[in-house]
Amino acid sequence: MNGASREALASTRERFDALTDDTSVDAAKLAEELAAVTALLDREVSLRRVLTDPAQPGEARAELAGRLLGSQVGGPAVDLVRGMVRSRWSRSRDLTDALEELAYSADLVAAQRAGQLDDVEDELFRFGRIVSSNGELRRALTDRNATVAAKTELLHTLLGGRANPVTERVVIRLVVQPRGRSLEAGLDALSKLAASRRDRMVAVVTSAVPLSEGQRQRLGASLAQLYGRQIHLNLDVDPEVLGGVQVRIGDEVINGTIAERLDEAARRMAG
Repeated sequence: MNGASREALASTRERFDALTDDTSVDAAKLAEELAAVTALLDREVSLRRVLTDPAQPGEARAELAGRLLGSQVGGPAVDLVRGMVRSRWSRSRDLTDALEELAYSADLVAAQRAGQLDDVEDELFRFGRIVSSNGELRRALTDRNATVAAKTELLHTLLGGRANPVTERVVIRLVVQPRGRSLEAGLDALSKLAASRRDRMVAVVTSAVPLSEGQRQRLGASLAQLYGRQIHLNLDVDPEVLGGVQVRIGDEVINGTIAERLDEAARRMAG
């Protein structure tokens, strides 16, 4: 997002945080309702355009949203949507993108309140690795001809009783409502959103063998000192790296593997 949408999203996040700081607000219910509004505006493009029409006063747009949603979702969700449509958005789709983010964030708030956010972060990462390494599973979850019921049942079979209920909910929503996004991209975005709940960065750490608890702590402390903020480590094992570790934070890669050093030596010899 850029321009007006970026400012609107920043204000929306502030309102969301203020709302969910109140523990009397049912975060799981809020997530479900915001997801339903997102789906509605995805289907009803003309409504979405009306609610983001800069030619109409912001208060008029807010009143329209209140009338349409007041009997469908709870007060907290209505208040959030009213505040969002008062703002100016550069593109009408930016409004639904922001609503989707809030829906996922509300589920993550529910996990955080229960002290289970770390579990959800780790499960999202591991599920993403499973999907990327299992072509048959990926095809089943992304098959446009498969019904929502079939995909949901498959995910219940895979995750039900094995993963945190929040993990199961957000993965099902991502699969049945991809909104033009690849499954891998969606899982990566969810992982980053989970980390942001604690203002943490996510580091994907690949090593030849599993790191010990002491190694994990030392690496986390070193990265936190380097970046000036807490770092959540997503750990992956790949024997092909031969030794050392590779750390990826966003687009930045810190490579200390033997394989990388051998490749570099080969490049120098070839040069």
